[in-house]
Amino acid sequence: MLPETMTVIEAAESGGPEVLALATRPVPTPGAGEVLIAVKAAGINRPDVLQRQGLYPPPKGASDLLGLEVAGTVVARGEAATRFKEGDAVCALVNGGGYAEFAVAPEATTLPLPQGLSFTEAASLPETVFTVWHNLFERGGLMPGEWLLVHGGASGIGTTAIQMASALGARVLATVGSEAKVKDCGALGAVRAINYHEEDFVEIVREVTQGHGADVILDMVGGDYIERNLRAAALEGRIVQIAFLTGSKVEIDLMRLMMRRLTLTGSTLRAQTPEVKARMAKAIEQRIWPLIAEGRLKPVIDSSFNLRDAIGAHRRIDDLDHIGKIVLVVGSSRP
Repeated sequence: MLPETMTVIEAAESGGPEVLALATRPVPTPGAGEVLIAVKAAGINRPDVLQRQGLYPPPKGASDLLGLEVAGTVVARGEAATRFKEGDAVCALVNGGGYAEFAVAPEATTLPLPQGLSFTEAASLPETVFTVWHNLFERGGLMPGEWLLVHGGASGIGTTAIQMASALGARVLATVGSEAKVKDCGALGAVRAINYHEEDFVEIVREVTQGHGADVILDMVGGDYIERNLRAAALEGRIVQIAFLTGSKVEIDLMRLMMRRLTLTGSTLRAQTPEVKARMAKAIEQRIWPLIAEGRLKPVIDSSFNLRDAIGAHRRIDDLDHIGKIVLVVGSSRP
């Protein structure tokens, strides 16, 4: 028997981590094509921070609660949800509502818990892996043998991108902010990690690739990196923008884009249609889940916090010294 109410984390107003507060809400009911998950862990992502700050409102019809990825067990199913049964261990991409004891997820973006992973590890995957897959391999068209430059290499997105791209045959460069992060990214498979406090990434990319440049650039920094990306890119290079930590409004000379036949693109995941997300989920299960089973891709967890300490978890993600993902733990970490 499911309880009638559950503990959640609300952001009743916009601001810093201190606006997050415990609250009680009714346990949601799964609709058609949805499953209800008893959440064991929920990943924390940069969009959660933006929503907390009032800069990234949830789409129409989505939960107002933070949390875009969860792991746990299926406890109820809506009409036409037939793939999973009650008790199955899963992780899921959700449109919101992850910071809670129960969360509703579309069955189409719910995946089996990867072999060998805990709930805490699995909760760090969906938002990050969907983002990396779509932007590197679908939008960026990254191919084996090509050079990839990842900005923010020690972030959750960065550590995942390095591993996925390396495992699928690309050669990876990454920018980071400390020597400790240089070593960490090297251990994950980066051919070269670049400390942006001490080195010019444009020069290093040109040097390491022997003048070729980066075929694909994944950028979540923005600001003056946008113009510098044009200089670091290879002929016919693809630059994919997924965030703007230092600003989205800049002045650039597009002549370089024209002369080098570059593609500048970008996307957000949350706004994608259910059909597009379902297509991504199928590709990820076929191409990425086997890499996890083989030990070629492993979540990098910086730290975990109890659901009741969501404030502490958000303070940690606001600290740029973190490496990998930060996760809220709701129940037992093992399936």
